[in-house]
Amino acid sequence: MKIIGIVGWKNTGKTFFASEIIKKLRSQNYRVASIKHAHHEFDIDHPNTDSYIHRISGSSQVIISSAKRWAKINEIESQNEKKLDELISELSETDIVLVEGYKNENHPKIEVINEKEKNHLYKNIKNVIGIISDHDLDTDLKQFKKNEIDKIVNFILNEI
Repeated sequence: MKIIGIVGWKNTGKTFFASEIIKKLRSQNYRVASIKHAHHEFDIDHPNTDSYIHRISGSSQVIISSAKRWAKINEIESQNEKKLDELISELSETDIVLVEGYKNENHPKIEVINEKEKNHLYKNIKNVIGIISDHDLDTDLKQFKKNEIDKIVNFILNEI
């Protein structure tokens, strides 16, 4: 399976680009999985749903299932956060894994840069192979404009 990351500072459009890349890959019949890193506590179930009630009641594992999808929620309490490779090993039957975040891991990454941002990640983290920005930057890395989704996807398919 191929792995590509989307990194950048907060509010640079990482999720937008991740979703556009996923859509384009799916339209080309690739099986795509995604992993999103959160820097805080989060819920995928919401108040007044059965899965939420089970979890807040103390269930350390909750599986919710239907004919269309299933999800497993693990409360990790005192354990360390899972490493990216551990999360990837949980995936099955996928061609490409798109990782949003996890900027310090070793997979290849594309950085999304906001025109106002001056502290570019590619200068300090490893494995950045491309940049999405509407401003040309002084680097040898492959650069894409924000409206070049097709070129970005072709680059991903050819480079990883």
